[in-house]
Amino acid sequence: QVQLVESGGGLVQAGGSLRLSCAASGSIASISAMRWYRQAPGKQRELVASITSGGNTNYADSVKGRFTISRDNPKNTVYLQMSRLKPEDTAVYYCNADVRLPLQIRYLEYWGQGTQVTVSS
Repeated sequence: QVQLVESGGGLVQAGGSLRLSCAASGSIASISAMRWYRQAPGKQRELVASITSGGNTNYADSVKGRFTISRDNPKNTVYLQMSRLKPEDTAVYYCNADVRLPLQIRYLEYWGQGTQVTVSS
């Protein structure tokens, strides 16, 4: 079984910074893409940032220049450094990863349980 566990959420004032972490554990052969999503109350879940195993990144327009995604492959961990936070960044942030289990060919998608980020004005 594979688990993704996020940490680092909390309450911060506008203009501040937070760093989210997500560690994947369990029986893992390899991880390809890792992503951060977020969901604000009453809104659909949206993709915030993604990173391939080779380090290629993509960002939502709303966070470009403020958020940085990175990963530590040996630790199966992905990070989201969030700077210049705005009240509209308030949401539950979810980690997502494409994981290949031992002796398997296909990658399966796994989700973390989410971590709350609240930005006060």
